[in-house]
Amino acid sequence: MSFELRTRRLRLRSLDKSHAEIVRDYFARNREFLEPWEVRRSDEYYTVKTHKKLLAADRESEELGQMVKLWLFKAEEPSRVIGSVSLSNIVRGAFLSCHLGYRLDCEEIRHGYMTEALRELIGYAFGELRLHRIEANIMPRNAASLATVRKLGFYEEGLAQKYLYINGVWEDHIHMVLRNEALER
Repeated sequence: MSFELRTRRLRLRSLDKSHAEIVRDYFARNREFLEPWEVRRSDEYYTVKTHKKLLAADRESEELGQMVKLWLFKAEEPSRVIGSVSLSNIVRGAFLSCHLGYRLDCEEIRHGYMTEALRELIGYAFGELRLHRIEANIMPRNAASLATVRKLGFYEEGLAQKYLYINGVWEDHIHMVLRNEALER
């Protein structure tokens, strides 16, 4: 089942394995740009076969209610992926929390697309999913990413030392949080 959110300039769409080629194309175009911020990738990662498997796994997690992953498209360019946003590790019960992830095409930075996409996703997370917390973990040197979440109201809860293994190095991450204050009333 396909799912879509819309903003004035963007379409945020869930994809399945039939979209592996356009997702592979996105990662191939942005290989060097994303490298400092993500796990090390082998050449195998940049194949359609790998992205079919990854998209199928994402779809399974979505069906279990553990994830929402949406791929970004400009409204006027509906077949070219320019990034993704995700809510992962969704936990229900007393926690009602998730982790936020996002990435954008190197050619599309500084146009406000990510802020626009995240604002829509946050509205969905707090409104439709009724989550209480969204947590984003960001490397201290990633000033653009920190600025984006701060603009959206996230606040810093602390520093997680050697938190994630990124591009071959254990990296510190600033733990940023946004709470759904409507649920606290």
